[in-house]
Amino acid sequence: MTTAVFTGSFDPFTIGHHSIVRRALPLFGRIVIGVGVNERKQCMLSADERVCRIARLYVGEPKIEVRAYSDLTTDFARRENAGFIIKGVRSVKDFEYEREQADINRMIGGPETVLFYAEPHLASISSSVVRELAHFGMDVSCFIPSVNEE
Repeated sequence: MTTAVFTGSFDPFTIGHHSIVRRALPLFGRIVIGVGVNERKQCMLSADERVCRIARLYVGEPKIEVRAYSDLTTDFARRENAGFIIKGVRSVKDFEYEREQADINRMIGGPETVLFYAEPHLASISSSVVRELAHFGMDVSCFIPSVNEE
């Protein structure tokens, strides 16, 4: 079974992230969504809240697991026996950043990175934008996948 990890802070997990998971699902036997925990980063939601919210989305999908991690993504991938890291790309800026990360991950013995390009109508949605809108009291529900969403 081919395993991939899809990693990020996911603060919050957006409809863009959900789109990537749905599109990656047919390619892998198992996807582990890794919620990155960085104590130096101010988060809107705790790691436990993020893990629980994401896990609720995929109840009944046996190919998806959700776990928090606080070390290197390559170490997390090794523990999960993952041959691939899934990353989303919204722009050229994202592409350059993810390419550099993929190069470093390969240099330190990490798995191959697979990029998924954002669907055009989702390319402007980021967790940081959603956090900022929420901070100013805006309804962000249209940017967050609901449990009932397919």
